Amino acid sequence: MGSRDWGLGIGASPPGDVNHTTDGTTPPSQFSIHYSPLRQVQDAAFTIFLLPLSALLVLVGYFGPWVPHRAAGLVVIGLDLGELVKFLYPVQQGDIALWREGFYLPLVAVSVALSLFAWQRALGYPLVVRLGLFAAALVAALNLLPPAWTPGLLLTPEFRVQTGLMLGCLGLALIAPLAALLPLRLAGIIVLALTAAALYFPLAQFQWILPALADLYDQPLVPGWGPWMMGVGLAGVAVSVLRIAFFGRNREEMAV
Repeated sequence: MGSRDWGLGIGASPPGDVNHTTDGTTPPSQFSIHYSPLRQVQDAAFTIFLLPLSALLVLVGYFGPWVPHRAAGLVVIGLDLGELVKFLYPVQQGDIALWREGFYLPLVAVSVALSLFAWQRALGYPLVVRLGLFAAALVAALNLLPPAWTPGLLLTPEFRVQTGLMLGCLGLALIAPLAALLPLRLAGIIVLALTAAALYFPLAQFQWILPALADLYDQPLVPGWGPWMMGVGLAGVAVSVLRIAFFGRNREEMAV
C-alpha cells in the first residue's frame, strides 16, 4: 500500500471514502475510519484518548500527596487543602488572602469536562466508555462534599459556594447526553476557562500557604508529586479540548 493504509482519520470523509461502523446504531463520528495516512490514525487516537487519560491524571494527582511525610497521618492531599487552610494562623489573621473554594476547582473542571464531552458525537465513544466517564464525573462532583456533612451544614454560608458547585456538577452529569448538544466550541470555551482556573487557584494558593505549613510542621517542606501530576493532567485536558473543539474538523487539511 506504500505510505498509505486504512486508518482512523479526523474530519468528514472525502467523497468516495467508505466509513465502517460496528453496527447501524453507532453514531457517525467526526473521527471516521477511512483510507488515510498513518499519521492521521495516530492523531485521531491521540485526540480521542487524551481527554479521559488526562482527567485520570488530574484525579490521581489531586488525591496524591501535596505535602509528603513519612507519617501517613501527616500527608496532605489536594482534597485536604480546602479545609486545612481554615486552621492556618496567617489565613485566619488575613495575612494570606485566598479563595478557599479554589482548591476544589480541579474536581469541577474534570467533572464538567467529562460531562460535556463524553457524549459528543464527534468523539464516538462506545457506550461502556461513556458510562465510565459518567461515573468519573459523578465521583469528582461528590468529592466536593465537606467532611462530616449534614444537609443543614451544606446550606451554611461557609459551604454555600461549595454546595452550589457540587450540585451544578451533579446536575450537568445527569443531563450529559443533552449537554452534548452544545456546540463544540462553546463546550470547549467553558472547559478551557475552568481548566485555567483549576491550574491557577490551587497551585498558586498552595505556594502561598507552603511557608505557613512549614511552620506548622516545624521543618522545611517540598511539594510532593501530587500537584505536578495534577498540573500535567490539566494541561492534557486543555490540549485535548483544543484539538477536539477548535482543530478537529480541519485535521485532514493540516495532516502531512
